[in-house]
Amino acid sequence: MPTEMTKHNSESSSVDAPATAEVGAAVDRDGKLPPTDPASTPAPPANQRFTRRRKLLIGALGAVVIAAAVFGIPWIRFVLSTVSTDDAFVNGHVTFVAPRVRGQVARVLVDDNNRVHKGDLLIELDKEPFRAAVAVKKAAVDTAEADLQAARATARGIEAQAMSRRWRLQQAIENVENQIAQLHARVAALKKAKATLTLAQQEFDRTSQLVVTNTASRELYDQRQASLSIAQAGIVQALADVNQIRVSLGLQAAQAEDSADLDQVPPDLDQTFSSVLQAQAELIQSAAELGVVHSYNQTPKQMLEEFYKLDPKGDVNRTLDRLAAEAPAVKQAEAKLEADKRDLALAELDLRYCDIVAEIDGVLTRRNVNPGNAVQVGQNLMAVRSLGEIWVDANFKETQLRDLRIGQDVDLYVDMYGDKKVFKGRIAGFTMGTGSTLALLPPQNATGNFVKIVQRLPVRIELEGYDPDKNPLFIGTSVVPYVYVNKPPTGPDAGKFLQSNMQPSPASASAASTPGVGK
Repeated sequence: MPTEMTKHNSESSSVDAPATAEVGAAVDRDGKLPPTDPASTPAPPANQRFTRRRKLLIGALGAVVIAAAVFGIPWIRFVLSTVSTDDAFVNGHVTFVAPRVRGQVARVLVDDNNRVHKGDLLIELDKEPFRAAVAVKKAAVDTAEADLQAARATARGIEAQAMSRRWRLQQAIENVENQIAQLHARVAALKKAKATLTLAQQEFDRTSQLVVTNTASRELYDQRQASLSIAQAGIVQALADVNQIRVSLGLQAAQAEDSADLDQVPPDLDQTFSSVLQAQAELIQSAAELGVVHSYNQTPKQMLEEFYKLDPKGDVNRTLDRLAAEAPAVKQAEAKLEADKRDLALAELDLRYCDIVAEIDGVLTRRNVNPGNAVQVGQNLMAVRSLGEIWVDANFKETQLRDLRIGQDVDLYVDMYGDKKVFKGRIAGFTMGTGSTLALLPPQNATGNFVKIVQRLPVRIELEGYDPDKNPLFIGTSVVPYVYVNKPPTGPDAGKFLQSNMQPSPASASAASTPGVGK
């Protein structure tokens, strides 16, 4: 400013000097003043022009100061209350589309950059081999159902057989008890015959004495002799009857009618008799076919008591019905039927897997399949990038992390939209490791050639109120985030460095609450 004033004064002096000289020369030469030119006007004094320029300069400086106050102070406050980085980009989930069964591609219904919704058909494989496999499995299921019906019918027959053998065992025990009772009756009859023989012998002896003295007639004597013979024959017959019962019971035959143990039998004869043991063995066989195992060391009475205990009320018929339904053959047939049904379900599932559908809403990319291609299980055919599960990964310097916390508000400026659109977000979490530690070849700082470099830590920022239908964000685009460190954090785990527990994906929650997603 002083330099300009000096130049102006010097220029004014140089301009006015020739004019003064010319006027003086004219006065000396003629002694008169030269005529005045009305068109020429005298120049304003130098101090007036300096004052005008000074006012203009002061006004310009005042405008600059006001503009700086209006625009500079908010910008300074913004810079001091935010943390920013230009090392940030949009990220999101990518779902790769792969077949679950091997086969030949019949149709491809989509192409790159097509928008798809969850459940949309993308690729169709040839279904004929899988339809044939389903038909074979259905036939196997029908056969297994028929085998199950046959097994149930067989189990019902075994149930009836077991019930019959159970009553046969009961009858065998009762027959033994009946024969023991008959033995006692025959022994009693033998004793009666012996008493009759004794009476006949006494009467015969008296009659023999009376015949000698002619007191009794010869006819009476003959009657007494006949009665004695009949009594003796009765003894023989009664003893034979007793021996018959004893032999049928498996006991030794008695040789004399006066044996004291003619009616003595073992106390467990009804449990050890051959017919009883045979009926028990048949019943054990039927029970084994129904899935009940008994020991041959058990007596029939013990086995029946244990069999009765299978039902709380001791109902044998209900026990047999239950055992028939749970017979090993029936269980085996049921298991085979279930296995065949599962095979059929797997075959039908493979048939449904011939239709490859989108698992998420998004945009298709990386298509590398065409009709006629033979594909394998897990082969990458294309990818679907999510529109809703979007977030921003911002790589802040480690010196910027001091004031960052989960839940802080973030303004996001995306390069593709410029300053026309500002996206809102919040810090969702911090990666447990800097980018260098997660690299394929992490640095080895213990080698002696260490050079300190400021590290960057990835910070995830979730979007709030994001609508992909209005302002979509593309994966990998650059973002400049501004984190408001002076505003109180909000949301889950607000004010923390680490999340307290596992939470659903913030991008998923934002997408679910956004009305534009899935239209």
